[in-house]
Amino acid sequence: MIGLAGGGYVLSDSFRSAVADNFDTGLQVDLDGMIAAAEPDANGGVSLQERFLNRRFARVYSGLYWEIQPLKGGQVQISHSLFDKTIHIRDAREDQNLIWGYADGPDNQRLRVLARRVLFPVIATTDAKDTVSYTFMVAGDLASVDAETAEFNGTLIWSFMLLLVGLVSAVFIQVRVGLQPLRRVGEALARIRSGASQRLEGDFPAEVAPLAVELNSLIEHSAEVVGRARTHVSNLAHFLKTPLTVLASEAEANPGALAEAVKKQVGVMRRQVDHYLTRARAAGAVNVLGNRTPVAPVLEDLARVLRRIHAERGITITVECASKLQFRGERQDLEEMAGNLMDNACKWAKTRVRAAVERDGGHVVLAVEDDGPGLSREDRERVLKRGERLDESVPGSGLGLSIVRDISKLYGGAVALQESPQGGLRVTLVLPAIG
Repeated sequence: MIGLAGGGYVLSDSFRSAVADNFDTGLQVDLDGMIAAAEPDANGGVSLQERFLNRRFARVYSGLYWEIQPLKGGQVQISHSLFDKTIHIRDAREDQNLIWGYADGPDNQRLRVLARRVLFPVIATTDAKDTVSYTFMVAGDLASVDAETAEFNGTLIWSFMLLLVGLVSAVFIQVRVGLQPLRRVGEALARIRSGASQRLEGDFPAEVAPLAVELNSLIEHSAEVVGRARTHVSNLAHFLKTPLTVLASEAEANPGALAEAVKKQVGVMRRQVDHYLTRARAAGAVNVLGNRTPVAPVLEDLARVLRRIHAERGITITVECASKLQFRGERQDLEEMAGNLMDNACKWAKTRVRAAVERDGGHVVLAVEDDGPGLSREDRERVLKRGERLDESVPGSGLGLSIVRDISKLYGGAVALQESPQGGLRVTLVLPAIG
């Protein structure tokens, strides 16, 4: 816009200068014709042969005027077009024996004035050196210059407006079309981040294709690094659990005060190892792009296993979940969280455990409830906030809910404890969903 405005100003100024120069040339032609038509008369004055003059000099206020002023005294002669007015030149400048200036003309006209001093011999005497000096003036109305310039400016403005609209449209189209591949890359990354895809897919132009290749390589490298970390975590868990098992076995084989202390500390170490290794594995999995896990198959597999484990107690486990619901995360993490909640519900349930999943906006909400004794509001707060174990009569480490809470936080989720309609405990787990 600045360029067009500047260009328009330069063009308008150049056009006005050209029109003004052409106008000045016309005045100079009229002045030369006027001087050529002038002859000294017997009275020491000047007479003009009308047939050699521009016809506009004869029409009153026509916009073209002449005036002859004697240098020393004498009568000023004016054209018929001036009628009863005279020309008073101002802002005059001299250039090669020509005087250029401006004047106020009749009928509020703005005049461009051209003048020249001419010497005429006095024919009434025989002395050749006896001359009279006159100033010949020609003036023209600048309204024609203004009119031509205004017409040109009008044409210039609407043509430049069309050009501006065309340029803006071209730039808009160029940006939309030119940046479309980058928008596709952004959309593909959003799909990967949401778990709908695991790599950049699609055809990209040659300029963007290397970026897509590098991003896919980065995603694959990230998954590989997390896989190696998970392997190291598993190896470390196996390495630690074996010595702990040996210590526990030796303590069982050699009863006593020391053996009881060893068994107690081994139990503490096992719980802490399980807790922190699970957190480390989950934290690594969260950073992998493109993870997605169908929820229904995981819950069905867990329910099948738990039915076998608690077959002697006759616990009924029901699963209610839409087949299309997907968790944006690792399957192992979902198994860890859902497995802890469902196993804990089975341990405390009398006859029934229910696991129901529904979609709430961009989240998967898993509710696991039982018909066991449940917990009071104070106990629920202690268990959830401090991770305390309230009853040692049921086997387990007591860290299941704490592990669920920690893993869910890594995914931006949450855990809540409520009273179940069946009379027991209802645990609600909120996790990110796909799509």
